[in-house]
Amino acid sequence: MKTNENRIRAVVFDMDGLMFNTEDVYAAVGARMLRRRGHEFTAELKNQMMGLRPRPAFEAMIRHCNLAEKWRELAAESNRLFLEILGGRLKPMPGLMELLDALERAKIPKAIGTSSSRELVAACLKPFGFVGRFQFVLAAEDVENGKPHPEIYLTVARRLGIQPGEMMVLEDSENGCAAAAAAGAFAVAVPGEHSREHDFGAALLVVDSLSDPQLYRVLGITPRGQGV
Repeated sequence: MKTNENRIRAVVFDMDGLMFNTEDVYAAVGARMLRRRGHEFTAELKNQMMGLRPRPAFEAMIRHCNLAEKWRELAAESNRLFLEILGGRLKPMPGLMELLDALERAKIPKAIGTSSSRELVAACLKPFGFVGRFQFVLAAEDVENGKPHPEIYLTVARRLGIQPGEMMVLEDSENGCAAAAAAGAFAVAVPGEHSREHDFGAALLVVDSLSDPQLYRVLGITPRGQGV
């Protein structure tokens, strides 16, 4: 594990693939969209799109498949399909609930910094009553530059009133970790099924899941039922 001298005063969560299994949903949506157009949603394209805001993500799809549509048309179709199939598939990632509880017991502030739109963020957070558990959410509409640009995490730090190095950022994608590292945050990679082959060299720490004991040690907190 690389080191960071600053004490962690806040934790920032990416959403897709980090908090929820939404990368599974996006993969199903991408496959359905491209099947309609006679193309395959390949692992290569999925990796290109992962962690990006809608415009660069769908522009990557257009280039990869030589599609005639505009990115906004594809994004609107994707959102419709995502919301249609989300209900029966959405699940929190392992360790999320326990980590949120532990952070709240320790009174460590939490925020979300995601490349998804506010509409999709709300659709994921509301079923689990998560909206009020975070200080705020920054979504795709809230920044000019998407990940891997550091703008979203620099903005989060300003809103939290702390230095970037005083916050831990949890990410599951290469683009997200690059954004967190470029902002100067304590970048933690939590690779998922769809991102295990990503380059996480920018991360200060790579863990297996949100329940990894290394996370708790860095934060100086303990899961419920364990001693200090």
